[in-house]
Amino acid sequence: MRWDNLAPESRHDRAADPALFGADAVTTRTFDTPEFAGITFHEVRARTVLNRVPGASRMPFEWTVNPYRGCTHACVYCFARKTHSYLDLDTGIGFDTQIVVKVNAPEVLRRQLASPRWHGDHVAMGTNVDCYQRAEGRYRLMPGILSALRDHANPYSILTKGTLILRDLDLLKQSAEVTDVGLSVSVGFTDTELWRTVEPGTPAPERRLDVVRTFTAHGLGVGVLMAPVIPFLSDEPAQLRATVRAIAAAGATSVTPLVLHLRPGAREWFMAWLGQHHPYLVRRYERLYADGAYAPKWYQRRITRQVHELAQEYGIGPAPAGMPRRIRPPQQEEGPTPEHAPAAAPEHTSSGPTQLTLI
Repeated sequence: MRWDNLAPESRHDRAADPALFGADAVTTRTFDTPEFAGITFHEVRARTVLNRVPGASRMPFEWTVNPYRGCTHACVYCFARKTHSYLDLDTGIGFDTQIVVKVNAPEVLRRQLASPRWHGDHVAMGTNVDCYQRAEGRYRLMPGILSALRDHANPYSILTKGTLILRDLDLLKQSAEVTDVGLSVSVGFTDTELWRTVEPGTPAPERRLDVVRTFTAHGLGVGVLMAPVIPFLSDEPAQLRATVRAIAAAGATSVTPLVLHLRPGAREWFMAWLGQHHPYLVRRYERLYADGAYAPKWYQRRITRQVHELAQEYGIGPAPAGMPRRIRPPQQEEGPTPEHAPAAAPEHTSSGPTQLTLI
């Protein structure tokens, strides 16, 4: 396994060693508990946790923090699978079961935020693997990370499929009092049978919508990233309507659809899953994705138009350009009014979709 020859995830800390961490800093553990059966954790002491997004990226942010590599959510389409190959780890089952944990992430982040070289830029989390996956229940890295961001009044956003984020409700509210915060929950569909096979390690879609309801009740606006819309499996008009209706009923401030994309690493794993569960669709996918990782523009535009029309019908919409990221606590306990707070989602217009690579 390659630990030593990794280039830094961030060039911000110029004094850092060229490797993220050394082999002598890795501790491998397994836990004899049902929720972690078959999972191996590689605990590392990272030298940097602020990761600069490449300039050519289509992301609407420049910096990320990812306390974990690999993800027990085990989403068969996850684009981040390819990153496991950088450590000579398998991008299939290895991505789901070999989890790298940056156990010192909170203290490293606090040090980096205090550096005179740091200028308080927005930090996005949950853009590679989910920072509220099951491992977070044991390692509890996010409270320290959120506390550091709060104490430095540093703006940030979180995208998650995990209900564990509810544990940190108070920290999120405290952050919102001093800086701009964005929250997004990912719910691509509400079909429970599809969920059980394509996102087997995640909370059910309805439980994720419970997160939206809870935050809304506390006056925190939450957008929903409707991702991915899976061609031929979750894209029928009735399916799209059911999903948007459920998102609206949960109180989401916005809904932004993203069509499935299949990068190398994810593509092979997803197509193997498709051949096992829906073999009649293999040829259709080969044609639809013949030109690369993304579905054709006409298909993306069609899905975006349908979802936006449904969102308008149900009284919600995409995250409009120029809206603030700040989430404000309710002014009074009864009848809080959530404010619009887009997170790492793109800003869509009726002219066509902007495809993000978060999911």
